[in-house]
Amino acid sequence: MTPEEIVNTFMARITAMDLDGAMELVADDVEYDNVPMGKVHGPAGIRGVFAQLDGTADKMEWIIHRQVATGDLVLNERTDRFGRGDRWADLPVAGIFEVHDGRITLWRDYFDMNFMMESLATLTAD
Repeated sequence: MTPEEIVNTFMARITAMDLDGAMELVADDVEYDNVPMGKVHGPAGIRGVFAQLDGTADKMEWIIHRQVATGDLVLNERTDRFGRGDRWADLPVAGIFEVHDGRITLWRDYFDMNFMMESLATLTAD
């Protein structure tokens, strides 16, 4: 698979809540940098970030608006949608991925943390 295909497959697995399958596509020492939240390393670090969504979102969609791939680098602009029941929270995101030897070694996302927290709060509001 090309780096772009690896990233697309990774994102499809994440949004399908298939973390085991997604982790097959990352390096053991992957750096995941949710810029406003900080960095984690390795598959366990990524799992920890997504564990924070437990009880908040039960489904996800990531809509790619623009994506460019050159060499080992994939950049995208997307809307990450988090859903619970019939409610959705949309988060504008810019993502950067580096792929080496067929595995993602860097995943960095830029987004507005305050907007994310306010949006996710609407999923659990009564």
